Amino acid sequence: MILLEEFQAGHLEQGVGYKYFVPSNIYDEWSWKTASVNTLLEAAAIKLGELNSFARLVPNIALFIRLHVTKEAVISSRIEGTKTQMDEALLPETEINPERRDDWREVNNYITAMNEAIESLKELPISSRLIKNTHRSLLNSVRGEHKHPGTFRTSQNWIGGNSLADARYIPPHADLLGALMSDLEKFLNDANCVVPALIKIAIAHYQFETIHPFLDGNGRMGRLLITLFLVEQHILDQPLLYMSSYFEKNKELYYDNLNNVRAKNDMLQWVKYFLVGIEQTATLAVDTLNQILQLKTTIETEIRASYGKRSSSALNLLQYLFQQPTLTIETAAKTCSLSIKAAGELVRKMQTSEILIETTKQSRNRLFVFERYLDLFQ
Repeated sequence: MILLEEFQAGHLEQGVGYKYFVPSNIYDEWSWKTASVNTLLEAAAIKLGELNSFARLVPNIALFIRLHVTKEAVISSRIEGTKTQMDEALLPETEINPERRDDWREVNNYITAMNEAIESLKELPISSRLIKNTHRSLLNSVRGEHKHPGTFRTSQNWIGGNSLADARYIPPHADLLGALMSDLEKFLNDANCVVPALIKIAIAHYQFETIHPFLDGNGRMGRLLITLFLVEQHILDQPLLYMSSYFEKNKELYYDNLNNVRAKNDMLQWVKYFLVGIEQTATLAVDTLNQILQLKTTIETEIRASYGKRSSSALNLLQYLFQQPTLTIETAAKTCSLSIKAAGELVRKMQTSEILIETTKQSRNRLFVFERYLDLFQ
C-alpha cells in the first residue's frame, strides 16, 4: 500500500557525465489521508457521469466526435510547438500551404492515431503493444519519423535545454524501460489493484511522462492515454473528454506540477491538479454539446421554415457539415445527390442564411465553412 502523501518518487543514478532519474514503481494499492482528494474525486466523477449521460442522449453523437478529436489534436500538437489552427486541420492537404504541411500532418496523424487506438481497445488492453502501435501512427511521415516511431528508445533523451548538460529533466536510462513500462501496464490493467480510476490515470499519466519511453511524441502519447483509459474503463462511452486545453491554459503550471513530484515527492498536489482538470474539462464538454444541440435545432427550424423544396437537401447537407464543417460545391452535390448547378444554388442559399461562409475569395475551387459550428470549439 502506497500512501499518497508519503510517496517517494524515485532517485537519481549516475550516467556517463550526467545523472538520470529512476522513478519508483507505482503498481500497488494507494490510499490518502487528505480529505479534499475525496471531494475533488467526487466532483470529477459526477461531471464525467453527466458528460457520459448527456452524450448517450444526443442523437447522432458520432457526428460531433470528429470535431472534439480535431480540437484535441490541434491543442495537443500546439503544446509541442505545432502551429496548425482548427479550421486548417479540417482542410484537405492540397489546400494547405506547403510550408505548413508538416504541421497539418502532425495534427491529422493525431486524429488517425486516436481513432485507431479506440478501435484497438475492442481487442487489446492499454499495453505496450497498443501504445507502440498508436505512437507509430502519431509519427507517421512527420518530423519525428526518424526517431523510431512505435519503438521504445534505446538511447538517452532529455527534456528542456539543448543537451544533457543543461537539461531540465533527464528520464531513466533506456535499459530500465522494459521493467518500468511493465509496472505501468500492470498498474493500469490489474482489476484487483484497487485504486479509483481517476486517481489511477492521474498517477499513470505522471509515470508515463516521467519514463518518457520514446525519443519523440511522449507528450502527445501521454495525453492521448488519458482519453483511451476513460473509454477502456467504460467511464466514457465515446472519446469526448480531452485534457490538453486544461494543460495548455497554463503550460508552466502543468510542467511544474509534474516536476514537483520528481523533485519534491508531491504526488498529492499533482493528483489534486489533475482531478480539478477532469472536472473543469468535463464541464466545458457538456457546455459545448449543449451549444451544438441548440445550434442544430435553430438551423433545422430555419431550414424547414424558409427553404421550401430545398429543405430536404439542406437538412442532409447540414448533417454532413456537423461531421465535416468544410466543403466544396462538388462535395455538396455528391452528398445530396444533386447536379453541380443545384448544389451551387443550395450552397448560395446557405450563404445567404449565414450557415456557410466562403473562405477562398475566388471564382473556382471555392471552399465553404460552417463557421458558427467551428466557433464553438475555438
